[in-house]
Parts: sequence; structure tokens; C-alpha cells
Amino acid sequence: MSIFKKTGFIFLVTLLSLGFCTQVKAIGGDEKNQTLEAEIVKIVEEKETDVMGTKQLYQRLELELTSPNFGNIIVENGNQPLVNIVEYKAGDKVLVELTTDLDGGQEYIIIDFIRKDSLILLSIIFVILLVVVAKWKGLFSLLGMIFTFFIVFVFVLPRLLAGDNPILIAVGASLVIIPVSFYLAHGFNKKTTIAIISSIISLIITAALASIFSQIGHLTGLSSEEAGMLSIDQGNLNMKGILLAGIVIGALGVLDDITISQAAIVDELAKTANLTKAKDLYTRSMVIGKDHITSMVNTLVLAYAGASLPLLLIFTNNPHPFLEIINYELIAEEIIRTLVGSIGLILAVPITTMIAANSYKK
Repeated sequence: MSIFKKTGFIFLVTLLSLGFCTQVKAIGGDEKNQTLEAEIVKIVEEKETDVMGTKQLYQRLELELTSPNFGNIIVENGNQPLVNIVEYKAGDKVLVELTTDLDGGQEYIIIDFIRKDSLILLSIIFVILLVVVAKWKGLFSLLGMIFTFFIVFVFVLPRLLAGDNPILIAVGASLVIIPVSFYLAHGFNKKTTIAIISSIISLIITAALASIFSQIGHLTGLSSEEAGMLSIDQGNLNMKGILLAGIVIGALGVLDDITISQAAIVDELAKTANLTKAKDLYTRSMVIGKDHITSMVNTLVLAYAGASLPLLLIFTNNPHPFLEIINYELIAEEIIRTLVGSIGLILAVPITTMIAANSYKK
């Protein structure tokens, strides 16, 4: 790819990312309360207090507002019953919410730490390492990631909030994300085209399986607290459809690695081993593909276990029988999500291998 084409791609995706940032800002606004940034300058008072029969830490803090307002304020921490009381220290940067009651009275409440500095630093390290190690390919994979975020936040989320069919939105977005992100990351070549076709086929199979087994499993999409709150706040949402859309988009994130790797294996064997028969290419490539599948299954189990540790702790600490526990929708939803996504990824290996092997036959 020439330097002019590369520059053109960078310019295009930069424009898209600017639109993405503008859209995110519009979505995230809150007109009811004002959120301010502040730094703790002094611990005025600190002691152990009794709140509703429970001893907890109480702090009286002096804060300096830094954005968008300026000036010093006094805030109390630990004067209300809370599950997790945070001990603040001088120098901590925090987010403060200014609330106004019906009588016009105002109160400042610390709602969280400011983490953007550490997030920005970590992002810079990630980008630098990606570009230094992978060079142009790393840069274009980063642009593909930005484009994916752009599609998710500018198209997928607004359309879901508008009440559109979630599964159609997820599949439609995937049909746009797959070719753009794949070609950006891996270049315009036969291997990438095969991976794109294989990923789309595997994704459609995953969507079909998710739809079938969510129906058989009587899933409502309302098992989590977040889903319940969202359904109350946005009554027009199809929560079951959003569950299916999440399964499709989640599978999309892993398909890139599987299909590109398997297409590359077939491509390498076709060039170095001089195999001309599709059957021979498929058989030899699937030897490596089977190893890919087995390692992927272990990776998926560990990834889901790591993300769902609180759920697993509830699962192991439950006195009810195993077969009864897996009937709970909260548990059944995660099992179906994991297995359906895994089946789609497993099928992606032979699908990619078959398409690639037949494309090289003479």
C-alpha cells in the first residue's frame, strides 16, 4: 500500500473518530446534576463513627474545585451507611456531584476518583508499543479499533435506544466492522478476504444459535440488575434482543484472530509445501487448526471465569443442587452466552480452512 493510501486512511478514520468523540459527549450529558473535578487539599477531621449500628470511617474533607468551577468546599465522607467506605487522602483527585434539593439547598458529594490521568497514560503506552512493535500494521489495527468504537457508539447504541431490532442492528454493524477493520489491520489481500467471508458466515451461525437457544432456554435478558434498570428507564427496549446482540458482538471480537490465523496457515502451506489439492491443504491445515481450537477453548474458559468471578463465588457458595442452580436465568444466560459464542468460534476454524483450501486448488 502506498504512502498516499495510508495517509488517506489515517485522515478518513481520524475524521470518523472526531465524530465519535462528539457523539459520545452528546450521549453522556446529564442536565439534572452538575459534576465537578476537585482535589483534596486537607483532612479536616477523621474518626470512627457509628452509623445505624455499624462502625465505619468518617472524614471531613477540604476540597479545591479545579474544573469547571473554582474555590474551596467542605465535604463529608462516611456520614451515610455505605457498603464500601473509601479512605481519602490529601492529594487525591476526585469527582464531586453538586446536587440541588426542592428547597434550593445545595450539597457536594464525592462520587468517585478521577482516573483519566492513569487511563490516558496506559493508553499512550499501549499505542507506543503497538506502533513500535507492529509498525504500520499496528497503526492500522489501531485505526480499525477506533472505527469499531465509532460504529458501536454512533450507530449501534443509538439505534438500540431508539427501539430498533437489536439482532439486525448487531449483524448489520458487524457486516460493516468486519471488512473495514480486517482490511485496515491485515491489508488488501486474498488471506484477509477469506477471513472476512469466514467471519461473516461464522457470525451468522452464532446469531442463529443464540436466537434458537435463548428461545429454548426462555431467556428474557432481564437477569442482571443493570438490564432491569435499563428496561424501566427505557420501556421501548427489547432486552432479549439486546442480549442476543451482545453475544454476536462479543463473538466478533475473537473471530478476527481465528479466521486470519487459519487463513494464514493455509496460505503458508500452499506456498511453501506446494500442495495443489484442496483436500491435502484442508487436512494439513486442520492439524494446526485443531490445536488452535483446543487452546482457544481453554482461553475462553479462563476469560469468562476471570470476568465472572463474583458470579462463580455465588455459584459455589449456594447450598442448592447443581442442576437446580443452572436453571436460574442469571446462570443459564452466562452458560448459553459462553457455549453459543464458543460453538461459533470452533466452527470458524473448519469454515475458514475449507474456503481457503478451495481457493488455492488448481
